[in-house]
Amino acid sequence: MKKYAVLVLMLICIFFNIANVNASINVDAEGCVLVDLQSDKILFEKNKDLKLAPASTTKIMTALLTIEKCNLNDKVIIGKKPPFADGSKIYLIEGEELTVEQLLNALLIESANDAAQALAEYISGSEEEFAKLMNQRAVELGCKNTHFVNASGLYDPNHYTSAYDLYLITKKAFEYPKFREIVSKIRYEIPPTNKQPQTRYLYSHNKLINGNRRYRYQWADGVKTGYTIKSKHAFVGSATKDGRTLIAVVLKSNAQYYNDIIKLFNYGFNDFQTKLILDKNTAATHIIIDNKSIPLYPAEDIYITLKKNDNFNDIEKKINVVSNIEKFTKGETLGSVDIYKNNNLLKSVPLIANEDFGSLFYDLKYVETGKYKKRPSNWIVIPTIIVVTLFFYKKFKRKGKFKIKKGK
Repeated sequence: MKKYAVLVLMLICIFFNIANVNASINVDAEGCVLVDLQSDKILFEKNKDLKLAPASTTKIMTALLTIEKCNLNDKVIIGKKPPFADGSKIYLIEGEELTVEQLLNALLIESANDAAQALAEYISGSEEEFAKLMNQRAVELGCKNTHFVNASGLYDPNHYTSAYDLYLITKKAFEYPKFREIVSKIRYEIPPTNKQPQTRYLYSHNKLINGNRRYRYQWADGVKTGYTIKSKHAFVGSATKDGRTLIAVVLKSNAQYYNDIIKLFNYGFNDFQTKLILDKNTAATHIIIDNKSIPLYPAEDIYITLKKNDNFNDIEKKINVVSNIEKFTKGETLGSVDIYKNNNLLKSVPLIANEDFGSLFYDLKYVETGKYKKRPSNWIVIPTIIVVTLFFYKKFKRKGKFKIKKGK
């Protein structure tokens, strides 16, 4: 009986441990994704492609376009519409002058809708035209479930994104140090302007970096909150620990979303490991043209994320180089490096040339994988044959070799 009791107890413990692990990563949000930024590996997802209202997390796209299109020191003169923007704002005044950088801080820290509209008008002339730019950029970033109507995130049934699309937008924004700097700030001050004699004090709404002990997360470093009555809570959060950055996105969540975000971050950091497999400054292979060696580099650093108890020794790198090369330019894709584990493709990254090869006199002839020989170009060979043929034709014709005999 004692043995059976021990066995039952063990089974109960195992059951509750499994239940606790599953419970630890359950989230209330209707759409959710947790991604390792370095490896692009999805660690957890729930309806990641479901179209949902993003509320003020929309401003991540507005900020991205602002950084890409503007000089941060440019002066913006506030027009008639921004002072009447609905929702949260810093109460801009018509004719007031602020820099792009000041408006960008107001956009991301205070979540100011008037700043969003002012930037949209500055970049595109109107918020409607700016929305077209937002949608175009979303497509370029690979977003498949996104459509923007405004720059701030005010609710509209035609204004939506998905958790994964929002990650893609945030990922691109994180390539810009200025964006990362602003979203990590707790506070910011806008000094008096030509229309406002008082200093404006802005405070981050992100409780992971500017909250009480209950929500403050030691490794949090951004990014953006959002809320409307119809959208419910939306949030994109980032955290960096031991060189790893995780991005978590929740859409249409209840007010306890910070608890879910913290659970997700802990899960990502505690249960997974990320390793650099090949950096973009190290040649993955070479193309040999006669006796010349031209290195090919990965288009990006290649990181792989595995479970903590998994083994990186099983990782395989397979190099693929295209065989029909005739000429190429620096930065052109000439193949790929594919990363496998147990015959499962984990990641494929383009291989690019670091110099040009092209000549009017030579083309490349494929010999074997990665090896080529120069051969005279058809652009030279064919005209040469034509010229030589004409030369000999005329020469023989003058000697009477091509006279046509007439019948009797």
